[in-house]
Amino acid sequence: QVQLVESGGGLVQPGGSLRLSCAASGSIFSINAMGWYRQAPGKERELVAAITSGGSTNYADSVKGRFTISRDNAKNTVYLQMNSLKPEDTAVYYCNADTVAGQAYWGQGTQVTVSS
Repeated sequence: QVQLVESGGGLVQPGGSLRLSCAASGSIFSINAMGWYRQAPGKERELVAAITSGGSTNYADSVKGRFTISRDNAKNTVYLQMNSLKPEDTAVYYCNADTVAGQAYWGQGTQVTVSS
């Protein structure tokens, strides 16, 4: 079992920045990749960014150049630095961990609202 706890969401004005954190605990040795997804009202959950255990990253086209995913293996934590935020980035952001056995774990979600 893997437990994920997110933090760092909130309300920010357009053009502002936020940093999300996701702390993993439990069977962290089994984690292969971690990522951030988001779900806006009335829309499906979508991948925002992902990072493998080897450090390879992948981003949605809509956030490339604005968001950066990183991980601190010593702290078992993944971060999502979000810059130049837009109203369309408003969503609940979920942390995800995929294990080598193919299991997927999710955090409880953190709300990000971009509004003036």
